[in-house]
Order: sequence, then C-alpha cells, then structure tokens
Amino acid sequence: MSRVGVWWLVAVLVALLSVPALTTPALPQVIRPSTPTPVPVKPATPRLEAVADTHLLMEGLAQANFRGLEKMLAKKPADAETWAFARGQALLLAETGNLLMLRPPKNQGQDAWMEKARDLREAAAAQGRNAAARDYDRSVEGMDRIASACNQCHRTFRVNVRIVPFADAGKRTSLP
Repeated sequence: MSRVGVWWLVAVLVALLSVPALTTPALPQVIRPSTPTPVPVKPATPRLEAVADTHLLMEGLAQANFRGLEKMLAKKPADAETWAFARGQALLLAETGNLLMLRPPKNQGQDAWMEKARDLREAAAAQGRNAAARDYDRSVEGMDRIASACNQCHRTFRVNVRIVPFADAGKRTSLP
C-alpha cells in the first residue's frame, strides 16, 4: 500500500470514529460538594395540650356517650349497626380516659388522677370489646364497671356526681 493509500485509510478511520462522538450526547459532569454534610432533620413532635376544661369534657364526652350507650343496651341490640355504634361509644369513653390524663390537677393528687383515668380507659375499652363480640350480658355488666370507675374518681376528688347505670330503665345493677 502506498503512502497516499495509508493516509487515505487513516483519514477514513478517523472520520468513522468521530461520527459517533458527534452524534452521542455528552454525559453531564457531576460536581460533588466537598464540605457541607447534610444536617439530619428532626421530625416535628406535636405538643399535646388540653383544650376543653374537665367539666365540659365530662358533660360533652363522658356523660353523653355513657347515656347513649346505656340507651342502646336497655335491650339487646338487634342488628350489627347498633352493636357497632355501641362499640364506638364505648371507645369514645375509653378515649375520654386518655384525654383526662392530659389535665391532671396542678397541686396534689396527680398519681390518683392518672390511676382513675386509666381505670376508666380500661373499663371502657373492655366494654368496646364486649360490644364487638356482641355479648349482651357482659355489655350490661360493663356498664357497671364503667360507672364504678367514674364514681371512684368522683369520690377521690370530691365531685358530687354519682353515675348509676340503667337507673331509668329499671335494670338490676350492682351500684359501685
């Protein structure tokens, strides 16, 4: 092969090798920061605070749901919807126990307050399980346990209110 032929061959090879480089997009250059390290972001923690006073909580949540539950259990609920509603009211009573824990007395009695609020929560949560199981007899007994938890707290903190389940319906109850 002559010199002209070699140069011709080199020129063709260079041209062929440069065509893909011209048609392929250039890769972006990654610039990495050299110093700042990211600071971990702390998740926001909600601040729990009481909004309603205890008296309003008792009238608006505890008493209303207790009396509603009492009316539903005056006779055995006939359908699943009534049992589900009864369960919901019992669980609202249990949540009332949680809300009471947000507002302990500022002076003395905080430990007793927490204990009595926990007793209400546990009695009402058990009542929710009774309603979920559609167990009428245990649900009626559960009303006594809830009333007992309420009355024990009222006695401890000298609140002149006594809860008597089924007083209007004439059902037998063991008064706490």
